[in-house]
Amino acid sequence: MKILAIDSSGLVAGVAVAEDDTLLAEYTTNYKKTHSQTLLPMLDEVKRMIELDLSSLDAIAVAAGPGSFTGLRIGSATAKGLGLALDKPLIGVPTVDALAMNLYGAEGYICPIMDARRSQVYTGIYTFALETAAVGEKTDEDGGMERVYRLQTIKPQFVAPIEEVAETLNRLPEEKNVIFLGDGVPVFHDRLGKLMRRPFVCAPASCNRQRAAAVAVLAQRYAAQGRMENAADHAPEYLRPSQAERTRKEKERAQGGQEAGSHVDP
Repeated sequence: MKILAIDSSGLVAGVAVAEDDTLLAEYTTNYKKTHSQTLLPMLDEVKRMIELDLSSLDAIAVAAGPGSFTGLRIGSATAKGLGLALDKPLIGVPTVDALAMNLYGAEGYICPIMDARRSQVYTGIYTFALETAAVGEKTDEDGGMERVYRLQTIKPQFVAPIEEVAETLNRLPEEKNVIFLGDGVPVFHDRLGKLMRRPFVCAPASCNRQRAAAVAVLAQRYAAQGRMENAADHAPEYLRPSQAERTRKEKERAQGGQEAGSHVDP
């Protein structure tokens, strides 16, 4: 199955093309330009480099959120436009799940943290579980054992203050290290050092940001499970209202209170 994957959910923008278990191309940028300036040129370059005929795609995958509201809208609009134009299904991949997939096979609790502003993070807690022996261990020609893991969700993606995240991790039953990754790490690193009561490490630069390739890998698995949707039905998962929506609701509540106070019983 050939899948085009798009991730513009955070500071990094990425485009990847994967066919079954083979990554054909990946283009990633982490620079000052906005995703509206970079995403389509990146897609055009990938098309040119691997001589990609978009009609040969089986599906379009997109990091579906949470993340930057603007970035998610750009990625969603791009994926929907392609899906509608090509008559291809969309596969929405949770952003935090895809981040965790960067550390495939790692031991310990995996905790992606994305800076959500207002002293909060988008996060989730994961581990990699070995599949059953019949499926999870394959003997190669030399007698070596290949292990196959699945991403196991301990706590699905959510938004919370960093203090709540640390306390949740501290209460987990197994004595495992925690691996942090994501753009929230440099923002909250010092606070984590004070809050965490179990050992933790931070992922290196090679795997600590969103990658469209990880979106493509999970999309292949979701497609096998039938987790696809019509392009017209896709919508990002924000997890919380935008700042503009919060401001509007606060104004509406304030106006409602003023109107209620202006009515005086005779």
